[in-house]
Amino acid sequence: MKSRLYPYVIFLPKGSKYEVLRAMFSSSVPAEILRIALRHGVSERIYQKDLIESLGYSNKTIIEHLKALTDLGILTERMEKNEASGRTIWLKTYRLTDLGKWFALLLVDEENLSNEDKIAIACNAFRSYMKWIRELSERLGINRSDLQKIFEEEMK
Repeated sequence: MKSRLYPYVIFLPKGSKYEVLRAMFSSSVPAEILRIALRHGVSERIYQKDLIESLGYSNKTIIEHLKALTDLGILTERMEKNEASGRTIWLKTYRLTDLGKWFALLLVDEENLSNEDKIAIACNAFRSYMKWIRELSERLGINRSDLQKIFEEEMK
């Protein structure tokens, strides 16, 4: 059976790559949090209270995973001040970081992305990968003209 392969690329922090992978794949909760983030929009904030209401897990479980994802740089956490009925209410919000967006994009079906999103993702992935290749080639002493030749051959 021949299936279509996708070149999933994730740039992981060097010092904590195992911790990040463990946090993402040791439980289904982080994946479900990222799916909700995708439904809200890759760059949009998600409220802690919405996650607690949406997911069928205890508050403690969700908060533990949110803390781990924040500590590992997959989510950013902010407090948002709201005025309601003459009272001040503080709400905790989260947003996907660049690393979080890469993980979230592992979970989304290509068919569910707009062409505009696909173009942005492809350009972002290409830029990030090229930057990584440039830095690696400089450390290894690879001649830039060799890389340029490969690039030109593949772009024909």
